[in-house]
Amino acid sequence: MERVGGVTLKGQPLTLLGIPLRVGDVAPDAELTAIDWSSVKLSDYAGKVRLLNVVYSLDTGVCDAQTHKFNEEATKLGKDVVVLTISADLPFAQKRWCGASGLQNVITLSDHQALAFADAYGVHIKERRVTSRAVFVVDRAGVVRYIEYVPEISSHPNYDAALAACKQAAT
Repeated sequence: MERVGGVTLKGQPLTLLGIPLRVGDVAPDAELTAIDWSSVKLSDYAGKVRLLNVVYSLDTGVCDAQTHKFNEEATKLGKDVVVLTISADLPFAQKRWCGASGLQNVITLSDHQALAFADAYGVHIKERRVTSRAVFVVDRAGVVRYIEYVPEISSHPNYDAALAACKQAAT
């Protein structure tokens, strides 16, 4: 499914691919690549609450700040919550970014190979072959409990709403 103008970048409309999820949907599984190039599936984190922090590229200011914010808050969410930052950045770039940022409470995963996650979650930007900014909270049973598709890529998500949804899913 194509959603022409589904997102903007500095006001310029871009096309999103994939069917947008709704709260209450079963979260699709997807295979991603870790910074050591190993394969990781979202289902590997089954039984935990998952905050999926989807960013355009870790090498941009808003994405960097967004990931730092969720890293900072991750320690307050408890051991049953995992924060996964997902982008189409190559694992090399993610590893470099993680080393430079010193973050330890989020796991970065790359969707660069097939953009299967991006397609399954409706965040694949057709014109750029990257992921659009979004936040998903998936409960322990694998049900989507919170979704924010950020309409303007250069804008921040609603951190408070995402964190509140995460805390609620963890109780």
